[in-house]
Amino acid sequence: MPWPHIPLNADPAAFPARPPADLSDPAVIAAHDQAAFDAVETMVDHWDRPGWAAQTRAYYWMLTFPDSPALDNLARRCQQHLAPLGLDPVPDDGLHITLTRVGSDATLPLSRLDDVISAAVPLLPAAFRLRAVPLAGSRGAVRLTVAPWDPVLALHAALSKSMTRLGLTPRKPTALFRPHLSLAYNNRSRPAAPVIEAVTTLRDLPPVDLHVQEVQLVELRREDRAYRWDIVKSVPLG
Repeated sequence: MPWPHIPLNADPAAFPARPPADLSDPAVIAAHDQAAFDAVETMVDHWDRPGWAAQTRAYYWMLTFPDSPALDNLARRCQQHLAPLGLDPVPDDGLHITLTRVGSDATLPLSRLDDVISAAVPLLPAAFRLRAVPLAGSRGAVRLTVAPWDPVLALHAALSKSMTRLGLTPRKPTALFRPHLSLAYNNRSRPAAPVIEAVTTLRDLPPVDLHVQEVQLVELRREDRAYRWDIVKSVPLG
């Protein structure tokens, strides 16, 4: 199906700062992601995030992949190769694509979550397929490119619209959203060159196709140096 064209803005706070020239071509998106990562000089500590503590809980819309052995196998293979770098690998049951933050549990009572879900359901796009392509990164992580971006942007825009109707403000507008799937988080400041060198050798691995049929509203937390969550509701797309 043709997806609506959602224009993206360049912004130095986003990564990559500029969007790819084509949001539907996996080869163009992967090359763009890889070139952006290859230009990074210094990586930063992903976990250095003010406002997050062991007791922090927040609600997010995410895509999770509990039944994708091919993705799990690709992730493990990449993580094993990268292990000498001392990154923090994402566990198999922690692989995800973050879409948008809904709110903290301190400001969003459980009784309001039914409204969040009900507002989203009629706006959700149809199910879609994604390709997860090895391997690129950001200033704080090593990650798979996911493509095409068009359906993920449509989903992000729908969720943002549903939140706005409830008076909830998405932290990041769709115009600045950059879909990705992290495999390992960087845990200290370091020169990027050794990480880039290790990542480059994995780019010949075959991609994995993913069938996205649901979106998850989750309560997210951090445990040590990993993200964990409880699913509030898995909502079918379409």
